[in-house]
Amino acid sequence: MERKQPARLADVARAAGVSVATASRVLNGSPHRVSDQLSERVREAARRLRYAPNVGAQVLARATSQTVALLLHDVTDPYFGQIAGGVLAEAARRNVRVLIADTGIDPDSEVQHLDSLRGYRPRAVIVAGSRTTDTAAEQRLSEHLSDLLELGATVVSVGQPGLPGRVVRPANREGAAALARFLSELGHRRFAVVAGPEQLQVVRERREGFLSALPEDAEVVHVPAEFTRDGGYQAGRRLLEGERLPTAVFVTSDVQATGLCTALREGGVSIPDQVSVAGFDDIPIVRDLTPSLTTVALPLHDMGVQALEAALVEDDEYPQELSVDAELIERDSTARPRA
Repeated sequence: MERKQPARLADVARAAGVSVATASRVLNGSPHRVSDQLSERVREAARRLRYAPNVGAQVLARATSQTVALLLHDVTDPYFGQIAGGVLAEAARRNVRVLIADTGIDPDSEVQHLDSLRGYRPRAVIVAGSRTTDTAAEQRLSEHLSDLLELGATVVSVGQPGLPGRVVRPANREGAAALARFLSELGHRRFAVVAGPEQLQVVRERREGFLSALPEDAEVVHVPAEFTRDGGYQAGRRLLEGERLPTAVFVTSDVQATGLCTALREGGVSIPDQVSVAGFDDIPIVRDLTPSLTTVALPLHDMGVQALEAALVEDDEYPQELSVDAELIERDSTARPRA
C-alpha cells in the first residue's frame, strides 16, 4: 500500500487560493499582517489537508519559535504535575506549544536539555524545581540560561532566586514558620522534622523556617528522607523504632507525608491522637487521606500560570521576582497533644 505524502505548504496555498508567501505568513507566524478573511481561508485549508507546520520555517519567520520549554525535576511528582498543569492550561489559552523535559534533581541534566533545545530557538524557558547547593553545577546552568537570554528567549524559574531571568518564588520559609507557630500554640513541644535531600534549597528553606518559629523549650528530632512517598514511609518506620515518639511531625512535602502516615498507622499509632502530622504543598490527594492532612498550601496550578505569563511578557518593566504566598490549611491530622 502506497503511503500518502504529508501536505506541503504549497498544497495549502493552492487549496486556499493564495500565494505560498501568504500561507507561510499565516501558518508560520510572520509579523507581516494578513487579513482575517485570508487567514481563515488558509487555516481552513490547512485543517482540511491536515497540514503540520514546519518548526524550522517558523523559526526563520519569527527569529524565535512559538515553543516554550518546561524543565521539571520529576514529572510524576504531584507538586510538579500541578505546576505543569498550570503552564499547559495557560499555553493552550495563548496558542503556545510546550515541550516538557524531566531532568531529575540534576543541574547538569538541565544543561543537557537546554543544549538540545537551542536548535528550536524557544521563545521562553521555564525551569521548575528547587535550586541545589552544588555551586559549580548551578553556575554552568546559569551560563546556559544566559546564552538563551542573549538569543532572545525569556527565562523564568519556579523556586528560589539565583538564576538569570525572572523567578516565581513561593513562600517556603514563611509557610513553614506559620505551621510551627500553629503546632506550638496547640501545645506541642516534642517534634520530628522529616526533610528531603539536603542538597535542595527548598528543603533548607522549609526546615529553617519551621525551626525559627519554634519555642525555646522545643525538642526536635531530624529524620532525613528521600522526597518520595517511599522516603516518607521509611522515615515513619525509623520514628517507630525510636525510644520515644514525637507528639508532632513536620514533613517537608506532602508526598513524603502520605508514606509516613501509612507507616505510623501500620505501627499502631493513631493520628492525631498520639502523633500529629503536617505536610507542605497541599497536593490534591492529601484531602482524601484518613485523617485528612494539615498542610501549608501553595497555589501550584496558579504558579504554573504565572510562570507561563512571565515567560511571554516582553516588557522590561515587568517584575523580576513574583512572590507567591503560602496558606496554612488545618485539617484532621493535627490536634492538641495528649501526652
